[in-house]
Amino acid sequence: MTDTLRIEVAEDSLFGPGNLPYGVFAPSGGDFRVGVRLGDAVLDLAALLEDSTFAAPTLNAFLAQGPARWREVRDRLRERVEGEIPTAAVHSVHSVRLRLPVEIGDYVDFYASIDHASNLGRLLRPDSEPLLPNWRHLPVGYHGRSGTVVVSGTDIARPTGQRRTPSGTPDFGPTKRLDIEAELGFVVGAGSELGERIGTAEFAEHVFGVALINDWSARDIQGWEYQPLGPFLGKSFATSMSAWITPLAALEQARVPLPGQEPEPLPYLRERESWGLDLDLAVHWNGELVARPPYRRMYWSPAQMLAHMTVNGASTRPGDLYASGTISGPERDQRGSFMELSWGGSEPVAVNGEKRTFLEDGDEVVITATAPGSDGRRIGLGEVGGRILPARN
Repeated sequence: MTDTLRIEVAEDSLFGPGNLPYGVFAPSGGDFRVGVRLGDAVLDLAALLEDSTFAAPTLNAFLAQGPARWREVRDRLRERVEGEIPTAAVHSVHSVRLRLPVEIGDYVDFYASIDHASNLGRLLRPDSEPLLPNWRHLPVGYHGRSGTVVVSGTDIARPTGQRRTPSGTPDFGPTKRLDIEAELGFVVGAGSELGERIGTAEFAEHVFGVALINDWSARDIQGWEYQPLGPFLGKSFATSMSAWITPLAALEQARVPLPGQEPEPLPYLRERESWGLDLDLAVHWNGELVARPPYRRMYWSPAQMLAHMTVNGASTRPGDLYASGTISGPERDQRGSFMELSWGGSEPVAVNGEKRTFLEDGDEVVITATAPGSDGRRIGLGEVGGRILPARN
């Protein structure tokens, strides 16, 4: 007879049965496999559902099965977690190892917050209009480096590169302006062929879920190198991703209208109902809350970003990742980067009684987020965190 138990989830838990985010975990002495989080437990899906698809070290095979399969598995999970579960399928979230939940083939980072783009425009081009002429016509983005996307909790070595000096001649060394970018990532499930376009109405057929992202940025390296081709070494050294992917199905109650777009986008970017997500982020710097960026104010929607990314026929694959860019609001305590929060270093931030601007060695940043859930309770998107190590020799 199989031993079973019923998992009791606290009323204030952000990981109730209306959430059920996916991750990849390894129990003590075991291999990595797919699980979902329920309260403080991780459920082994291969054991719980008796499905070998989940006895794998990534979610990619499951994602490739498409939206009908995603719905079927979620429905089965919602039913199973209300009853008795085999003890062998249950592990404490505090006793398992977590890894990057997907194998990421391509990574694209957008610039979709009008508050963030306006703030950087005022900082970098104080004598010009904050937004460049193209910004309201298309979701601006760049192709990132998927090989340096790392799971939350991975230490980040301070990057080294060329930096502008007052003389106009660059020097070389560790960045002095290491920054964060609090973002939301979108994980592609069912891919698309080369030459195929994904329309805004097809978003839910291709995107499986979301994960928190911190796109670490070396502002001094970035400022010297990015013209005319955009971000390179100042961005490519590390991007941190949450260990948990929240399925879109868990965020139905979080959908909200976009604040509005002017002028009206070109036809391929139009939506019947342009929507965003009512997510509240929280940025902690060495344990102190310093910002609460609101995702609901984003200018470009997730569907518009995907449509623009593929309108030229670029293909997508299961596990591909694209991110929103820094999430910021109009108030100072809503800014999702330290470049904005300290206004380019001219307005230090109080962190544990110290005046700070950019990251120092030993600093730790943890970003969390919550959203309205389907059962009347808020749900959590896990966390994305990392600690800064000295530059390597």
